[in-house]
Amino acid sequence: MKVSIAKALFNSHSYSEYRKLISDLLFDEKSTGNEQSEDLAHYSSLNETRMDRLDKTMRISDENSLKLKKLNGEYIWLVISEGWCGDAAQILPILNKMTIISKDKIEMKIVLRDENEELMKLFLTNKKRAIPKLIIIDRETGSVLDSWGPRPKGATNLINDYKKKFGVIDEKAKIELQLWYLKDKGLSTQEEIIALMQNL
Repeated sequence: MKVSIAKALFNSHSYSEYRKLISDLLFDEKSTGNEQSEDLAHYSSLNETRMDRLDKTMRISDENSLKLKKLNGEYIWLVISEGWCGDAAQILPILNKMTIISKDKIEMKIVLRDENEELMKLFLTNKKRAIPKLIIIDRETGSVLDSWGPRPKGATNLINDYKKKFGVIDEKAKIELQLWYLKDKGLSTQEEIIALMQNL
């Protein structure tokens, strides 16, 4: 196991600890991460509302539940995130539900990007520190088996197409992305990650 991964796991949060950390910081009008601003605190607040909603309403399909229970081996899902990240707010509640349904085959640990720069450098997307990033680790050997993220293919295509058309990712793009997630109901994320797990 790489030192950066071992260090990250040692300093990681459970899902409930991560949620509490975001709430505690918001109480002081702060967000996670090195940079602090009104905008980031605002995004964190929006994301907390989204995660509350998804924790209550997110469903894992019966078919996907069965696939998760039938997985071979035991895994750690190490997720790189930050409270202000809109994609993370949509994806982490899904990952949490998937780990619960897996019946102890998967344990999720969450780390903050800005506190784990060495780890983030190992899992860049197009040379960028895009999050969330899911790192799949074999619990027995500690070896990294694969990674996924920062978002499902459909959401990635939406953002790439928008950037090609308008040259920037602005507030309108962010709204369109959130609407995509709302319509998708977490199915793309579930299916992409389960396919990845089945191919390990």
